[in-house]
Amino acid sequence: MGPHPAVAAIRLAVRRVLHDVLNEVSRNTAARPAAAAPAHPDASGPERAARAGTDRAGEPPLVLVACSGGADSMALASALAFEARKLAVRAGGITIDHGLQPGSDLRAAEVASRLSALRLDPVEAITVTVGREGGPEAAARDARYAALDEAAERLGAAAVLLGHTRDDQAETVLLGLARGSGIRSLSGMAAVSGAAGRYRRPFLHLDRQTARKACLVQSLPVWDDPMNADPAYTRSRLRHEGLPALEKSLGKGVVEALARTAQLCRDDADALDRWAAEADATVRDEAGLLECAKLYALPPAVRRRVLRRAAIAEGAPAGSLFARHVEELDRLITGWRGQGAINLPGRVVARRQGGRLVIRQG
Repeated sequence: MGPHPAVAAIRLAVRRVLHDVLNEVSRNTAARPAAAAPAHPDASGPERAARAGTDRAGEPPLVLVACSGGADSMALASALAFEARKLAVRAGGITIDHGLQPGSDLRAAEVASRLSALRLDPVEAITVTVGREGGPEAAARDARYAALDEAAERLGAAAVLLGHTRDDQAETVLLGLARGSGIRSLSGMAAVSGAAGRYRRPFLHLDRQTARKACLVQSLPVWDDPMNADPAYTRSRLRHEGLPALEKSLGKGVVEALARTAQLCRDDADALDRWAAEADATVRDEAGLLECAKLYALPPAVRRRVLRRAAIAEGAPAGSLFARHVEELDRLITGWRGQGAINLPGRVVARRQGGRLVIRQG
């Protein structure tokens, strides 16, 4: 008799991702010259990430799971522990202590103990300092990913698995819709993201209840973070009030439909990004400056992407460059009335000058 259907589903999802990681590590190893030196300690993050899992001769690649102790990440950790034993993969775990609740250090230590009990190795509990920029949710996310990046590079991990489910994807799409963002925001979370594809999300096609059921039938202890039910947080309100209201009004299947929307939007956004990358070279003069007339001739969706790329290339932080900033840039092309320079995040200044759009550090 095989495993419970929920357990089988999460194991299959993880197995597929591990096969992808092994294939990529094998290709990277084959592509490197035999005498290639390991990445220098001062190499960039992406360079180190690209070499991760291939520099430690004789050792299988290391895959980490980021685990909060909740049902989604505990189900993921158990599936990784099970599948890694059948493949040429070392499996470890990381839990992050955000320090936002009393006793969070004890909770992190308990989660680390549970990961060790699953025979994951190495296992680390990492304490981070959460700032204030962008609000509490965004600040906690930034601190968490920074810690995961550091741990992955230090340990030489080929990948880090994240427990986001289809429900999380639906919430992300609705949050992007509420912000009035473009299709890139509506595309939600990618199955593969981060430097050199570091982050993998095996559960984006599985619902939250499947993960919870898998924990139940395996008698895995689960911690329900009270912050996930705190109405002070936007995602929490959406999870417990917004989505249930939508399902009541529109019927079941809203979560699945939003997840499908995310994939369709991602496909469109990827195609438009490729188009913009190709168009960028065609709208510049010999000095590399953007020509306003050529920009004007581009479809709006492509033009705005070219403008965003140009601003980021000059030092505007991608995370702080919002749609309103790009719209102001676009008006220098489509609504030129002699307006002055535009100040962008990162002390970047854009102005129209002699039929050219000049974007520079101010």
